[in-house]
Amino acid sequence: MFFHLLPWEYAIRNLFRRPLRTTLTFAGLTTVIVLVFVVVGFIRGLERSLAVSGDPRAAVILSLGMGENLEYSSIPMRTSDLVPASVAGIEERYGKKYVSPELYLGTQVGVGDRESSMGLVRGVTRSSVLVRRSFDLFKGTWPGPGEVMVGRLAAAKLGAAPEEMAIGKSLRLEGRTWQISGIFSAGGSAFESEIWCRLDGLQQAMKRQDLSLVVVTLAPEGDFADLDLFCKERLDLELQTMEETAYYESLQKDYGPVRSLAWLVVLLLAGAGIFAGMNTMYGSVVGRTSELATLQTIGFVRRAVVVSLIQEGLLLSAAASLLAAVLALVFVNGVAVRFTMGAFALRVDSMAILIGCGVSLLLGFGGAIYPAVRALRMPVVDGLKSV
Repeated sequence: MFFHLLPWEYAIRNLFRRPLRTTLTFAGLTTVIVLVFVVVGFIRGLERSLAVSGDPRAAVILSLGMGENLEYSSIPMRTSDLVPASVAGIEERYGKKYVSPELYLGTQVGVGDRESSMGLVRGVTRSSVLVRRSFDLFKGTWPGPGEVMVGRLAAAKLGAAPEEMAIGKSLRLEGRTWQISGIFSAGGSAFESEIWCRLDGLQQAMKRQDLSLVVVTLAPEGDFADLDLFCKERLDLELQTMEETAYYESLQKDYGPVRSLAWLVVLLLAGAGIFAGMNTMYGSVVGRTSELATLQTIGFVRRAVVVSLIQEGLLLSAAASLLAAVLALVFVNGVAVRFTMGAFALRVDSMAILIGCGVSLLLGFGGAIYPAVRALRMPVVDGLKSV
């Protein structure tokens, strides 16, 4: 049924009639929404880091029975030569096969005068840039003997300041001191929290002659089944293979409980914000009982009054969401955080903005609807008599 709404300006004027209450409510809503952005940015950053780490055309060869534990994988050094010689369909350019032998481990890394902390180290050869298409050595040079290059998030993984891991600085790992020769990025993938050095140098430091994994890139006409068949036929090598995207998808499943816990935090924050908004709006509505009764007396139906009160809550929450979004984009987006998989950057993208603003509007609506309906249940005559 059609009914006349109160003027839009009425809701706006009411927000400025009580500046202290409005300011406190606005600050509370902004704080809640910023926290929502932080949690959602954490989820989006973690998901993106794992999603962009895998190449759909790449496959990982590792030790049989290791699952996703690359640190404990050990395969013969000759695997990197046997695979391209035995398997057809591997990408090749200018006579160079896209095959990267790598040694990967988690070990204690010392930075400056800090205590050593767990870092991720990968021994690589020049061919690693063929299978890591997102790799970009944007500062410095490729490491020589006794040198390493660090990902742009490696400092966050080690709990160090970026200037402590600048080019020319030194790291301590595996009983040796290594000099930083370059800094690389990898499209936001998990590789950016790693330290890369020459494969032969890391093998000498660890006194190992084996590999952790071999990464190959298949040509468009290549078939992953051929690579899988090779691993199953060569029982002497004890190999298994999986598509790189499948490997990182399995890691996403492992971090499923973490994401679920983060979404639970979002729900708890939203619930706390709704109850705080209900308390604030209820105090505001109760203090205007006679005013609301007068509006009904002059001809505005209760539904129109309720809509006007909801407008107040939505206006306040919308303004809070805009300020929170600006704060999140300036101070939260791109902030590096440590995690078990390494480090990743918080990501306040369009989806995070949509979720944050949606939660904010939910707070405004949920915080206003119940107090408005409950206060307007009072008979008009009793409302006019109230002080």
